[in-house]
Amino acid sequence: MIMDILKFQDILMNCCGQLTAEARSAVFKSSQQFENRVREVLDEHTQNLMTAKIDFEPHPQAFPDIAIGEFGVEVKFTLIDTWRSVANSVLETQRIESVKHIYIIFGKMGGIPEVRFADYESSVIHVRTSHVPRFEVEIPVDRASAKDSLFKVFGIRYNDFRKLPMHEKMSHIRKYARKIHPDGRLWWIEDKVTDEHTLPVKVRLYTKLKTTEKTKLRAEAALLCPGIVKPSGSRDKYDDVVLFVLTYHGVLCHQARDLFSAGSVANPKNDDEGGLYIERALKLIQNEMRTAAQTMDDALFVEYWGESVMPAKRIERWLEKADAVAKGWIPSESLFLD
Repeated sequence: MIMDILKFQDILMNCCGQLTAEARSAVFKSSQQFENRVREVLDEHTQNLMTAKIDFEPHPQAFPDIAIGEFGVEVKFTLIDTWRSVANSVLETQRIESVKHIYIIFGKMGGIPEVRFADYESSVIHVRTSHVPRFEVEIPVDRASAKDSLFKVFGIRYNDFRKLPMHEKMSHIRKYARKIHPDGRLWWIEDKVTDEHTLPVKVRLYTKLKTTEKTKLRAEAALLCPGIVKPSGSRDKYDDVVLFVLTYHGVLCHQARDLFSAGSVANPKNDDEGGLYIERALKLIQNEMRTAAQTMDDALFVEYWGESVMPAKRIERWLEKADAVAKGWIPSESLFLD
């Protein structure tokens, strides 16, 4: 049977209704659990309607996550109360070319659990950088709150944009960055024809931030980058931290040690108690790290840790990672003991 777009949207609506009911009975606890269940429910609803079958063992980086003939579904998931999430890379190196129509199924477990679907192109509303440029998607709460598609802002349809070479994609992204920050200074990663990201961002200096924002950034960066507990002589221990605060928050830190090992953050009382500065600095932001563990997007942990971890388990997993690289002290015997 040839499936048309309206019929497939009806299937998605029915699937989302079923998944919402399941989530309200017992919330899905991880992105992988949710994606697996989406695949099963879609398979049930398309068994007798489509000749194409769902691949239950796709390539881990395939885009979109689920392919059914010409239709594809990208699965997004969050444990917090938001309809916004970091999405796929602009590169789309593992794009499934047989897919012509892409939708998002978004599982929101925070607040009142709910599962919704939306057209992929209209849901992409922003682009940000991490190690590579990544889209951000958002499912609008209602029509009045819907933002313009990023591709509408670019002035190009998604299907045309995705086929461009990377340097032409970056041309659109740079123009977008100038448009949203017309009066700000732009920091440029080298502008050349390359597959590496070259996104300009509006930069603020770390030293000029308020103390509360500095603390929040340090907590998020420390959580994503447990390698900061490596010995002081370790090379590149702060690279990911500096890149995270720059590419996700637009904050430039001239001296990486300002984040964790400077006396002003590790020993603000200027006492003589000694000890490792990194250990003392982390003790001072334990509560903020707990908050970050509960609220940060799961996609960040997949990116920085290479795995999805439930919020309730993130501190425990961080301690395991930190213990594995620390020398001369054991983070799990010193931090998060209460």
